[in-house]
Amino acid sequence: MLETAITKSDLRKALRKARREHVAAQPDMVRALLFNVPPRPILPIIEAGATIGLYHATEFEAPTNAYARFFQEAGHKIALPFFASETAAMEFREHTDPFAENDLEAGPFGLVQPGSDANLISPDVVFVPLVSFTQRMERLGQGGGHYDRWLAAHPDAKAIGLAWDVQLCDELPIEPHDRTLDAVITPTRMYGLD
Repeated sequence: MLETAITKSDLRKALRKARREHVAAQPDMVRALLFNVPPRPILPIIEAGATIGLYHATEFEAPTNAYARFFQEAGHKIALPFFASETAAMEFREHTDPFAENDLEAGPFGLVQPGSDANLISPDVVFVPLVSFTQRMERLGQGGGHYDRWLAAHPDAKAIGLAWDVQLCDELPIEPHDRTLDAVITPTRMYGLD
């Protein structure tokens, strides 16, 4: 665990470095076994037919590919973040092909996202990327505020963070606009939903 840094920017740098080192130190065979199926205690909060929001993970983020396939096979619609431009608000658009990912294209911020012609949908449950989290379900994101704004506009959506264990912090510099999570899933634990 890392101690709280002076600023969010400093903390993000330190935590991204720790996350990169943590992921790089894991053998490929071990990483391939992680985040394959959502933990059983999380499933009761996901109603039948609920739309599931995920993110297309970057190299060092907790992976979401297997979750997308799992939820689609269970009959859920899958949505991924979509940005029309770097200044546009984050939306969610339907991801219809989590096995081959033929419906995805390059988007702003170096992200992979559904095409602009994909259906605009609003997830009931959103699995959220993060740089760090606390046991109080506080989240430090990438710094753009996209998820905080989306969650503020959709207060009924459940927000579940996906993280590596190394991303847990005792304290984070939290501001009034920062949204808390309902739960966080790591390879070894689940936090929240008490």
